[in-house]
Amino acid sequence: MIKETLSFDDVLLVPGYSDIESRSQVDIGNDLDNAIHLDLPVISSPMDTVTEGQMCLAMAKAGGMGIVHRYNTIPGQIRILEDIFDATEAATVGVAIGMTGDYMERAQIMCKEGASLLCVDVAHGHHIMMERCLKNLKQHFGDSVHIMAGNVATLEAFDALASWGADSIRVGIGGGSICSTRLVSGHGIPTFQSILDVSRTTYDSKIVADGGIKTTGDMVKALAAGADFVIVGSMLAGTKETPGEILSSTNKKYKVYRGMASSNAQTNWRGKSSTPEGISTTVNYKGSVGSVLQDFAGGIRSGLSYTGVRNLKELRSKSNFIRQSNASQIESGTHILRRSK
Repeated sequence: MIKETLSFDDVLLVPGYSDIESRSQVDIGNDLDNAIHLDLPVISSPMDTVTEGQMCLAMAKAGGMGIVHRYNTIPGQIRILEDIFDATEAATVGVAIGMTGDYMERAQIMCKEGASLLCVDVAHGHHIMMERCLKNLKQHFGDSVHIMAGNVATLEAFDALASWGADSIRVGIGGGSICSTRLVSGHGIPTFQSILDVSRTTYDSKIVADGGIKTTGDMVKALAAGADFVIVGSMLAGTKETPGEILSSTNKKYKVYRGMASSNAQTNWRGKSSTPEGISTTVNYKGSVGSVLQDFAGGIRSGLSYTGVRNLKELRSKSNFIRQSNASQIESGTHILRRSK
């Protein structure tokens, strides 16, 4: 029997009675662990066109967190961290590593440089090499650093990474806006469905929704379905704080945004491309990311107020989803734009 699955666009949250008189009464913060608390449950993706020093600083200022991408040398990552901590010592910063090669050396150095979190960043985390990597990291670091891992798409995979030592796990395979994994490999699960599935885990590892999130409404749906945090890339792409030049043409400014499995990124990183599972494109320049992050916080608070809850724990326990038809999906959008002129 083929299982039917749900994506973010397939569902809506049911509004509930609310006694919230001001959205300032809503607390959208959450704990990654006993040492790391984020006032904004949003993390910027470890991509080379999304997160380096300036994005990490902006995320920290807004109450979230950035994860520095791993597609550079160890000295390159050190320079990024130095830029962050020269500006402020208070930033909570994550650093991505791989699961082979120099990952242990990189992990040790980045922790000495002040990283609060290590993210084992691979496309398919339910893998024997991930098992070896996580067990080695946990044996070496114990609980002295938060270890995030992924990506996974099933409860079985989530529980495996949790048992191997991951403190938080990125959930979502093939749903990114510039990811072509499902087209190339035929594999994947809608991220919303994956969150629903892994929310049944008996492990304490945090659930981090990653992929397919297009709006703050999707963020709220992910958090209501069981995610503790969300990771975003495309929603931050094109802002001033992302790495890369601001390009221009007639009456337009833009920046490059690319998947890390794209041919362009692979060639730039290691000099060759092998079975690309992503694309490279350009997005309109958006200006400073500060206003974008304010919109994130406002949208999530709005979502909680519509359910009538004051924090994320209440959101998960009191939320009710309904499935919407194709006609309902049209109605849910700004459908004036669909009318003939």
